[in-house]
Amino acid sequence: MSAVPSTRTVARAGLAAFAAAALAVTFASPAAAATGTRTVTEGGTTYNLSLTAPDSAAASGANITVTGSGYNTAQGVYVSLCVVDGAQGANKPSPCLGGQDESGTTGASHWVSGLGGGLPNTSPFGAGGTFSVQIHVKADLGGGNVCGDTVECAIVTRADHTDTNDRKYDVHAPINFV
Repeated sequence: MSAVPSTRTVARAGLAAFAAAALAVTFASPAAAATGTRTVTEGGTTYNLSLTAPDSAAASGANITVTGSGYNTAQGVYVSLCVVDGAQGANKPSPCLGGQDESGTTGASHWVSGLGGGLPNTSPFGAGGTFSVQIHVKADLGGGNVCGDTVECAIVTRADHTDTNDRKYDVHAPINFV
């Protein structure tokens, strides 16, 4: 008998090594995410805002989960994909995918508020100003605004309609479309 392994044995060993390596890479690297942070003080209280979303999505459209923490539960925020211009708080993130989706038909935005929960795409804040919501994103916002092509976009929070000009709650988590 020969001490040389058969072709089949070598192939099985190679396949097993490849599978083990692929499995290690899969479990070793969590899904990539982008996080935006910001610290604001309002009324003598400091809020350490954190917004996390996937750092990439399919250009044709994808449902993504966005989480946040440290928000002021007395100030509602919209969570959406918007055009951003400059640093967080420098300019109002706009336009946003889906516009003002009061009917809840596009799923492109979500309203988080101490009052939320009774309308489509709304929910109340959790303990400590937390939230976890799903929104639908896609690269083409309409009107010639294409994320990564004609405009820069990010998943954002921004103050809701009760204080729409307040830039303190603008937090950006960058996203790329593939």
